[in-house]
Amino acid sequence: MKNRSNWWIRVPVIFFIIFGLMEYFVDSGDQPAVIKYPITQFFLVLVLLLLIAIELILSAIENVMFQTLSKEAQNRYLAKKEEKWEWKWAKETYKKLLGSKPMEAESEIVLDHNYDGIRELDNKLPPWWVYMFYASIVFGIVYLLRFHVFNGNNQHVEYEQEVALALKEIEEYKKTAKDLVDENTVELLTDASDLSAGEKTFQSNCVACHMADGGGGIGPNLTDQYWILGGGIKNVFHTISEGGRDGKGMIAWKQTLKPAEIAQVASYVLKTINGSTPANPKPAEGDLWVDPNAEKTETETSEQPQEVVTDSVTVVMN
Repeated sequence: MKNRSNWWIRVPVIFFIIFGLMEYFVDSGDQPAVIKYPITQFFLVLVLLLLIAIELILSAIENVMFQTLSKEAQNRYLAKKEEKWEWKWAKETYKKLLGSKPMEAESEIVLDHNYDGIRELDNKLPPWWVYMFYASIVFGIVYLLRFHVFNGNNQHVEYEQEVALALKEIEEYKKTAKDLVDENTVELLTDASDLSAGEKTFQSNCVACHMADGGGGIGPNLTDQYWILGGGIKNVFHTISEGGRDGKGMIAWKQTLKPAEIAQVASYVLKTINGSTPANPKPAEGDLWVDPNAEKTETETSEQPQEVVTDSVTVVMN
């Protein structure tokens, strides 16, 4: 009889197997069955006591039977019980992969070299090393054919694909995490839902100073192209978030509005109010804002002064 596993290993393992089966077969919705149905707690306690009782009974039976044996049989029983379990297949496989000769057979592979009594053995390479070497050759051939003969995706193509996938995931993430936006990452929103939310925020917080149509009152006119602290989505977002000029500008709304709400109201101002015609517009304030990233239009190009070419012959004659 070989030594079995200890009782303090068997009991918890069997207990958690029963616990897992109970949770699997008992339909308890989103909650664990042991929490939703208190009766299962009583069942688990009963199972644990039963397992402990079985171990005690087996131990008692074993002790009684041991006392009935002769002294010699008891010694054989104890010796058999102390035997340790071994994984013979793994042990034999390890020896084969190692390929080493036992010390008793070293005389078969000893060489004639002798250096002050030190002899050299003609050991072969371990089989595991040889197998890995052959596997590396096969891998190299497959790699050569795939990437250099059949033009498989190399690391540059894979990098571009991963970057494109990451950018797509970032765009999807931004749709659900708009409050992570700041003045450096904010972009002009064009969706109707965002502009509608921005309009509600504007009507609730901004009309007292800028009027409902953006023509300006205490605050500046938002319909013209002149801006005191710069135009564009990033500048407008920064102004709303951090406030206007010290002592006489707009308050900082970052304590009241979320970043997503600031982005929405800034986009509403630029997409809907800016460029409209208010009823009583306030005179322009600040500087004319020209987007440095915008390309020059054909009109701007045509308005540039044309170079006048004078005929040199005519000048001489005059």
